Amino acid sequence: MSNDYSKLAGKIVEKYGTQYNFAQAMGLSERSISLKMNNRVPWKDFEMAKASELLDINVNQLHEYFFTPKVHVCEQIA
Repeated sequence: MSNDYSKLAGKIVEKYGTQYNFAQAMGLSERSISLKMNNRVPWKDFEMAKASELLDINVNQLHEYFFTPKVHVCEQIA
């Protein structure tokens, strides 16, 4: 199952302007962040903790940013 990181992406832009700047603050490459944001590589627990700290995400809101399932819309043909 894929996660929807759109809220996380918005927070990254709000705080750091670009994914590149956020990657630098995380100590990761921009490619690593991109792979995580596109559900290619999972977030590790310590990475989520560090990202939450850098982005001022309250621990009670973690699920909104990291564990929201991506909803797949199926088109119905009449």
